Amino acid sequence: MKLVSWNVNGLRACVNKGFMDAFRQLDADIFCIQETKLQAGQIELDTEGYLGYWNYAEKKGYSGTAVFSKIEPLSVSYGLGIEEHDKEGRVITLEFDRFYLVNVYTPNSKRQLERLDYRMKWEDDFRSYLKKLNETKTVIMCGDLNVAHKEIDLKNPKTNRKNAGFTDEERQKMTELTQAGFTDSFRYFYPDREEAYSWWSNFANSRERNIGWRIDYFIVSESFEEELEDAFIWSEIFGSDHCPVGLAIRD
Repeated sequence: MKLVSWNVNGLRACVNKGFMDAFRQLDADIFCIQETKLQAGQIELDTEGYLGYWNYAEKKGYSGTAVFSKIEPLSVSYGLGIEEHDKEGRVITLEFDRFYLVNVYTPNSKRQLERLDYRMKWEDDFRSYLKKLNETKTVIMCGDLNVAHKEIDLKNPKTNRKNAGFTDEERQKMTELTQAGFTDSFRYFYPDREEAYSWWSNFANSRERNIGWRIDYFIVSESFEEELEDAFIWSEIFGSDHCPVGLAIRD
């Protein structure tokens, strides 16, 4: 089974840059997207063979997530059940026979770290949500987590130490997540692979020079590690400032 996650940074813009070609090429069983930046009725996609689930932000043109699945889920829920977190369309959870699939777009702490305090509250509440799910069934969580966990996960760790996405506080929350019984699937397979990034700034030809960050993940319950087959980063696929990432699991 193949699962794919992609921050499309505006689905309507991404569609004009080849989204559907990539969607068909990757041929995922479950395809998750973040930062859709639209409302209901603003786009029509030819996703025949897939069931679609959307979570829209209240604010127009902002945030938002969607999941397309070839397999009908047992149940679907939106958000965390916490009002302060559930206005931006950031979480969709699909329950299947073997696992919960959680698609998330983690809040960005912003340039002056003006949202860092909120981000810390989000991290604690989201981790509690995953741990609660994990008590019942295996969890596969994917999405743009807006953090490069280790120095190996971005090109210039020293100069970014206090920048959003690489603050000590954000990295510590990621460590707390992995210590709570969850595994970074890409590092499970490729613990030492360098220059493997999923996001690049639009400035200074960063993508062409591969000056990037790995901030898009598939995180799984530790108990599910033996079911994993491989993890992917498709850096050759364009259409967004992020590229798709993926996970293969046993059928």
